[in-house]
Amino acid sequence: MELLTLDHFARHVDETFSAVMNDGEIPFVLVEARALTASQVPPGAARAPFSLLFRNGSAFLFPQQTYLMRHAEIGEIGIFLVPVARERDGFLYQAVFN
Repeated sequence: MELLTLDHFARHVDETFSAVMNDGEIPFVLVEARALTASQVPPGAARAPFSLLFRNGSAFLFPQQTYLMRHAEIGEIGIFLVPVARERDGFLYQAVFN
């Protein structure tokens, strides 16, 4: 698989990615895809770092871990998600690629 970049995700904001779980698939909506600042790019980096923010409407807090995520165009990829905020209708999760 090729190295994933911000461009792979930026055009899929507001689309659903499904986390594959034992009980089926859990929807996570990509709500933000943004580049990290230039000062955070290490010399010789293979890609520019970026951040993804996903929203899940469940009242259940999913633990930080790598989730197998499915998307119709991108396919299946492992994404390490960290819960970063609670909202009225669920939680936000962040993934950082560096």
